[in-house]
Amino acid sequence: MDVLDRRLVAALQVNPRASWGEIGRAVGEHERTVARRLQRLLADGAVRVTAIYDDLRSGTGRPAHLHVQVRPGLVEEVARALADRPDTRSVYAITGAADISCELIAPARQAMHDILAAQITTIDGVLQTRTQVVLHTFRTVAEWHAPYLTDAEVAELLPPPPLEPLHPEPLPPEPLPDRDGLAAGEREVAELLVADGRIGFTAIAERLDISVPTARRRVASLFERRLLRPRAEIEPALLGLEVEAQLWLSVHPRGLDRAGETLAAHPGVRYCAATSGSHTMIVQVATAHEADLYRFLTGVVGTLRDVNDVNITLMTHAYKRGHLRKSGLLTLGRPA
Repeated sequence: MDVLDRRLVAALQVNPRASWGEIGRAVGEHERTVARRLQRLLADGAVRVTAIYDDLRSGTGRPAHLHVQVRPGLVEEVARALADRPDTRSVYAITGAADISCELIAPARQAMHDILAAQITTIDGVLQTRTQVVLHTFRTVAEWHAPYLTDAEVAELLPPPPLEPLHPEPLPPEPLPDRDGLAAGEREVAELLVADGRIGFTAIAERLDISVPTARRRVASLFERRLLRPRAEIEPALLGLEVEAQLWLSVHPRGLDRAGETLAAHPGVRYCAATSGSHTMIVQVATAHEADLYRFLTGVVGTLRDVNDVNITLMTHAYKRGHLRKSGLLTLGRPA
């Protein structure tokens, strides 16, 4: 991918449902050029547009991160067995004490015990697991984009905020509730968006036998309430970001909000969440080189006074991202 390809993919990551014309105006390229390049990447499967639930807010699941130790020689088999499960969102081979990192979405709290105690542990080759349950998410991978756009370009790509009644003085936005379930008819729309994040309103209306305005209203509601987030998925190595790492942080409770918000605002951070367990925060980072990861560790994480301990693992291969199985075409920027 050349520089323009990477800029166009970054624009699609900012707004996965933007039209080719909107992307072209934002980045200063002709609409035909944008369409030709992005359609090629979508057709090749290098980029896939989908949508992911905010599981805690929507009540669709309970996210947890697993570190899995595997019997020598069976990492590939165990990783693929985990990737085959419909309740795993991501599966990576990693360095460090564990061999595999897995994000699991349990459909209910009651199901977590059975999955961990009676299902994961019975996979041939699994020796031990360690579980960190997500308590709060500061940034999801759907909110991250490659750092190749200016602030002005990003601002132009962002969807306009919903219209609000005129008020003599602007009111601060009300915080979203911690829980907000799907309304009647929204789940069917959400599942269509998960399957194809760029599906049009007319296609949704035809598939569900509803009107186009109803389809448009339900899609807008899902995104505005952040029950669902559109996502343009691509291997970071294709964008020149060949070093992916997971940082497990021990953060004093008084500093969790401050640390999470600071890290989530950094352009290299793809994911950040507070968790239970031996560490209280997980951070996923994508950088171009190990030296950039070192500078992030010393210059960003190192300045957070409430961080007491850091455990770093490198992600060496992705078997699954965002519920999407990976084909094995790429490992750290080289053919697998």
